[in-house]
Amino acid sequence: MSSPSSLTIPAHLLPSDGRFGSGPSKVRTAQVDALAADAPTFLGTSHRQSTVRAKVGEVRDGLRELFTLPDGYEVLLGNGGTTCFWDAATFHLISTESQHLSFGEFSSKFAACVTNAPHLKTPQIIESATGTHPAAVSDDAVDLYALTQNETSTGVMMPVVRPADATGLVAVDATSAAGGLMVDPTQFDCYYFAPQKSFASDGGLWIAICSPAAIERIESLAASGRWTPAFLDLKIALDNSRLNQTYNTPALATIHMLASQINWMNENGGLSFSTGRSSASAEILYSWAEASDFARPFVTNPAQRSHVVATVDFVDAVDASAVAAILRGNGVLDTEPYRKLGRNQLRIAMFPAIDPEDIASLCACVNYIVGNL
Repeated sequence: MSSPSSLTIPAHLLPSDGRFGSGPSKVRTAQVDALAADAPTFLGTSHRQSTVRAKVGEVRDGLRELFTLPDGYEVLLGNGGTTCFWDAATFHLISTESQHLSFGEFSSKFAACVTNAPHLKTPQIIESATGTHPAAVSDDAVDLYALTQNETSTGVMMPVVRPADATGLVAVDATSAAGGLMVDPTQFDCYYFAPQKSFASDGGLWIAICSPAAIERIESLAASGRWTPAFLDLKIALDNSRLNQTYNTPALATIHMLASQINWMNENGGLSFSTGRSSASAEILYSWAEASDFARPFVTNPAQRSHVVATVDFVDAVDASAVAAILRGNGVLDTEPYRKLGRNQLRIAMFPAIDPEDIASLCACVNYIVGNL
């Protein structure tokens, strides 16, 4: 039997770029080159001066274009990533009671934040079996519905649709979805994400696209006197974002790479271009898995299979961890499954920066490895 240290995949089978991580994700070389070119006048400068503020404005304007935002929608930014945004939302997005769809590791975390918030009622939590997603249920007591467009841990995606007859805000965790899955802005009030996935940047920043109703909620809760740590104060984030800056110093490289990726998407056709690349990769990968005699898509419902993060189960006779180790030894990286899911599977990112041709090469590499084990 071949071992991870001895099996060499033929060069002609290898992808042109071996990064398939679900976050941090592949960063295009052009993004790094653009950052290097601007570094002398951009890196190491004040984030409150025109050079950096112009780049933040570029990000905000680019997202308005990418998502074709209706009048009145605003783009907010803050430091700390999605985990930080969950905490901030407990102060300035939820008035009293929220409802959460929980169907994986990440969708459950926002619900946990709210459960532990002493100033809010115990949230409603609707769960479904791993590998599926539940549906929201309208309730007059609910003032915020918390959805997750893509569950990164399991590879499940769900449509973003307002619950029928719902009067509460709809907040969508789009961390691994934004830019790679289509969305209608009229169906959400807050669409928040971090840039280390489809936007091929680094973590530590959150972006929230907010409707007029969400802006009004932020402002009214701030005016109510609800105590909020300044770092988690969405009203402070709103005021600073309108000035094209963040409350405290951001990672400038993150903002620059984010702007480059947004520009690349818009220049090539916008959201239809970026989501089209992910959809093409998903078609290749799931077709391969369905045709395989040793692999199958973990998510059984094709409509719920993510187009940005695929999970593929292997039969017991094939050790997926050994396959991932051999791939890593040959420069094909980060195909291991989500650690807490505990399945004999690979998890493969299909974000827009990843070439669909490289997904096809990855499938060929897996075939070669299994054929030689």
